Amino acid sequence: MLSRRFSYWSRIALICVTALVAASSLLAQDSPMKRGRKYKPPPETSKITVQVTKKANGKPIMNAAVIFNPFKDGKDIGNLEVKTGPDGKATIDIIPTGSLVRVQVIANGFATYAEDFQVDEPTREIAIAMLRPQEQASSYTDNTGKESSRKAGVQEPARPKSTNSTTPNAAPPSQGTTSTAPKQ
Repeated sequence: MLSRRFSYWSRIALICVTALVAASSLLAQDSPMKRGRKYKPPPETSKITVQVTKKANGKPIMNAAVIFNPFKDGKDIGNLEVKTGPDGKATIDIIPTGSLVRVQVIANGFATYAEDFQVDEPTREIAIAMLRPQEQASSYTDNTGKESSRKAGVQEPARPKSTNSTTPNAAPPSQGTTSTAPKQ
């Protein structure tokens, strides 16, 4: 009789334990367990269009490098470079809204341009008029409005004319050696 009672209670205990395990696994699905990273939506972005023209005549400059360097909350986000098209426009649409953007323009035959812009709106248009190279800036003098003393383009430095009338490929005579040419 003891064995029947024991087997009866052991069966009931086994059924209760099984039910408890099943219920706890169902309740565990609703528990706030952290698995991996939480989804963070990307920040809002702004579309920036830069129009690059010549200051002298207002014509667009093609193939100028426009470099964007955004800063968000004092943190450098990185550099992005876009070339201008035939219309002189460069467009980028991945700059975070609310960031400070340093825009730098480099065009062949023109002085480099750089300025910081605060981008708080969803679209921003920036017009940049490029100047020809000017006199080198100095912190000791006022440089505003000075024109360049050199013309645009590649220029060779001025070299003094030699006073010796020898051919340009002739080697200069060496000092301290005697000539071994036959005498006539």
